[in-house]
This record gives sequence, structure tokens and C-alpha cells, in this order.
Amino acid sequence: MFAFALFPQYSSAKSETVYIVPVEDTVENGLYAFLKRALKTAESNKADLVILDINTPGGAVDAAGKIGKLISETPIRTAAFVNNRALSAGAYISLNADEIYMVPNATMGSAAVIDSSGNMAEKKAQSYWVAAMETAAEQNGRDPRYARAMAQEGVNLPEFEAKKGSLLTLTAAEAERAGYSEGTVAGRAVLLKEFGLEDADIRHVNETFSEKLARLLTSPFVVPLLLTIAAVGLVIEVFSPGFGIPGLAGITALILFFYGHLVAGLAGYETVALFVIGMFLIVLEFFLPGGITGVLGLVAVIASLFMASGNVVNMALSIFIALTASILVSILFVKVFRRKMNFFKKIILTDSTNTEKGYVSNQNRLELMGKQGRALTDLRPSGTALIDEERVDVVTEGSFITKGSLVRVIKAEGSRIVVREVNE
Repeated sequence: MFAFALFPQYSSAKSETVYIVPVEDTVENGLYAFLKRALKTAESNKADLVILDINTPGGAVDAAGKIGKLISETPIRTAAFVNNRALSAGAYISLNADEIYMVPNATMGSAAVIDSSGNMAEKKAQSYWVAAMETAAEQNGRDPRYARAMAQEGVNLPEFEAKKGSLLTLTAAEAERAGYSEGTVAGRAVLLKEFGLEDADIRHVNETFSEKLARLLTSPFVVPLLLTIAAVGLVIEVFSPGFGIPGLAGITALILFFYGHLVAGLAGYETVALFVIGMFLIVLEFFLPGGITGVLGLVAVIASLFMASGNVVNMALSIFIALTASILVSILFVKVFRRKMNFFKKIILTDSTNTEKGYVSNQNRLELMGKQGRALTDLRPSGTALIDEERVDVVTEGSFITKGSLVRVIKAEGSRIVVREVNE
């Protein structure tokens, strides 16, 4: 007893660790980068459970696919906690978790692929996504029919006859009845109690400012805006003297584009280097003839943009929008503002040599028509003649006329005076 009093004994029981990770707003590649960091942190600290706190309307299919793979491959137990909605890509992310719990008013489903115009995607993309939804459901022991109904209209589900003809969206009670939810809980505290982890070490992983900014900058709605600002700003700067706000806006937009994609893990420094080389070649084209340098530069710039993109189709659409806008602005400047732009004054001759500005044009010597004179030089066929006591540069019709011969003016075209020999 004395020994125990002298040397206190401490419990060796290990406190269990739970990581809570928010999955909010639009699903895009920036969210994937954040979740990759969060799961890596949980794994390195040997967490016992990761709760994905989900509230999202959906988003990019390609980003959802990478996130789903990330969740399914982690060795840590995962639980999707749908605290409001898990729609579209959010439903797919939830299905990749080991367990799903929902609050009473939550919904999950409506996961069809929608293209940029708001219509259903082509059959090939739809088929891929339906298969992905079914696989996510099956790998965690869930009936794939409901996953198919979430992604494809017209699936026959007798138990949900009232929802026939539309994409399936499950309430918390319906998800529990279909085996898509392990339970309905009032909140996060009740969920932890459900797992018996109410006394666990709860750790929150939140997005840093850089990650939030990267999510915004890699959004499929912001990327075309950034590229358009960059293209239009640089085009206006080319047509303007010096360096001003349009050029600064264009360069800032490009910096934000690559910054967001670097933080999101979509681009590397080699991508930025390729872009810089491309821009250098395009600028070099202004000083070198041939056009090859400019073409190579343009190819390098476009290639770097595609390398930074997580979605080739979205990037192609963004580049098309940016190029179209820049071409329209170029036409506007050339057709409408050309006379006002100092840039054009440097490369286009706008001055005219008219008499109002002091220039003397070639005089039309019509008054010499029919007059006679003497050739002061041999005309071979050009030479000089004296007409009305004036030395005039003349030319014959092609024949040779000797010095001193009598000539008559038969044609006067500006400064060109044509004469013919007259027999005396």
C-alpha cells in the first residue's frame, strides 16, 4: 500500500479520437484538396472515426468521383452525417462512407448529371454516373436500386410509387427504411452518443483561408470569368498606350487562376512555367517575323490551362468564352475606337498630304495641251522642252526626237507631259 501511495498509478486507457470534417457548399476540386488534407491528418493521428458533416447541393462529377475514392480508400471508419441535404454529388459522397446518419429534416438523392446548359448530360456520361452510384451503394451493403433511382428517372420502385417519374430524393425516414441510413439523430451530440464516443477527443478540421479561396477560384463558374477578364484585359492593354488598369486586371486574374489551382493541387509549378514561356513567346512575336513564335506561344498557353484543369470539358468551354470575348473586344476597338487609340496612331499612317496641310500635290498641266515648243535635249524618249518660255520635263510617245525639233503637247496627265514632233 505504501508503494502505491508513494508512486501514484495512472490509467493507460487510450482516449478515442474523432475528427469532424465539414463537407459544405458546392462540390469542386478545391473541396477535394481540403478533404485530402483532412483525411491525411486524421490518418496520421490514428483517429478512430471521421464524421463527414454534409450539407451540399452537389457539384462537379469529376471532383465527387475523386472524393468518393478518397473516402472509400481511407483505413479509418467514416460516417456521413447529413445535417441538411446531400444532393447530387453530395449523395454520391455520402454513399462512399461506411455509415450514414441523417437529421430528421434532411434529404438525400436527386443525383442526375446536368450539363452546363442545365439539361441532362449525354447518355455516355449518364451511364457512367449511374454505374458509379450503384457501385458506391453496393460496396457498403446498400441496395443499388435506390442509387440508380437517384441518378436516373423511371426506375420502378413499388415502395416509392408516389415518386415515380422523377429522380429519387429520400427523406431521413425513407432513407432509414430503405437501408440507406443507419439512423436518424437530432444532432451531432446524439450521433456521438450513438457511437459511444461522447467522451472522445473531438477534433475539428476546418478550411484555411487559402483553401476557401482556392475553392472559390476553382469553381466552374469562376474559372471562365477569370479567363475572360484576363483575355479582355490584356487585349485592351495591347490597344492602349503604356500600362494601366486593364493590364493589371488581366494579370491579377491569371495570378488568381493559377494560385487557386496550385492550392487545390490541380496544377504544379511546371504548369505555371509552361504558361510563362507561352506568354513570352507571344510577346516575342511582336518583334520577330514569321508567326511561328506566336503560334508556339499560344499552344503553350492553352496547354498550360488544360494541365491546370481538373475537367477538360469545363476548361475548353472557359477558354472558348474567353477567346470569344477577346475577339469581340478586338473588333470593337479596331472598328469603333481606332481613331481615338494612340496605339493605332503609332502603326497606321493617318496623315494625308493634302494642300490644306501645306503639301503641294502634282499639278495637272492641262493648260499646256496643244501648245508648241522646242526640244532642249534629245528626247530618248524623255527629256526637256521649252514651252511658253518654261522648261518642262516631257516624254515622247516612244519615238526619238532630236534636240531643237519643234514639238506639240498632245497629252497632260499630272506631271507627265507627252509631246509629238511637228514637221516644220
